[in-house]
Amino acid sequence: DGHFRTYRFDLAARALYEFIWNEYCDWYLELTKPILQDADASAAEQAATRRTLVTVLEALLRASHPFMPFITEEIWQRVAPLAGACGESIMVQSWPDPAFFPVDDEAEAELAWIQGFILGVRQIRGEMDISPAKRIPVVLQDATANDTRLLAIHDRYLRELARLSSIDPLPAGREPPPSATALVGSLKLLVPIAGLIDVAAERARLTKTRDKAVADLARVEQKLATETFTQNAPEAVVAKERNRQETLRRDLAKLETQLAQLASL
Repeated sequence: DGHFRTYRFDLAARALYEFIWNEYCDWYLELTKPILQDADASAAEQAATRRTLVTVLEALLRASHPFMPFITEEIWQRVAPLAGACGESIMVQSWPDPAFFPVDDEAEAELAWIQGFILGVRQIRGEMDISPAKRIPVVLQDATANDTRLLAIHDRYLRELARLSSIDPLPAGREPPPSATALVGSLKLLVPIAGLIDVAAERARLTKTRDKAVADLARVEQKLATETFTQNAPEAVVAKERNRQETLRRDLAKLETQLAQLASL
């Protein structure tokens, strides 16, 4: 509403776009699948999930109508009956009222925890080149009482969206196995890497990537050590090279850590 009042239609469109794709599609639609595809889920739970889906979609169509009048009209005609909306056209519907969607700080905090958990596992998959389709175990280290509570509530979302075979706490005093690690607050997500990857092939891949990073870093540092470059090149160009130097150093540190983990297997 604020962007419309200040005639910043570009910012209003961007806000809608980011919410629709980054929140509604990327997360809420995915979070509904473990419920809607679960044969053991209750009819009431599935009905409530569908109701939320169509209610939010109908409101988003009304909010998007000023930017996309024709396609939103076409979709609204199909969605409106499911959402219990009445009227001949979306054009004569009221603007979505924020009061109808009150902020729930506790729910947002829980969702942020779920997102952090899933993104942490996905980050490990990407770094270790583990197939997204392969189910993997996760060991939890330093879990708080709140972490344990949230795990009990949202276990099925974590298992399905992160593609996990098991989620087990690490007993107090026990040394963790060689693992790739991600953090969710103070909670450590450990993915034991033994048996998940071809160690020799992964070591060769990481070594090749590390050697390239070392060579790239040497070239950048040599350039930055040359006074004729730092004194005569535009500031933006020098700053870009310094940023690249820092990025390469961080990447190299990560690669060394991953190689050290493989060496322990």
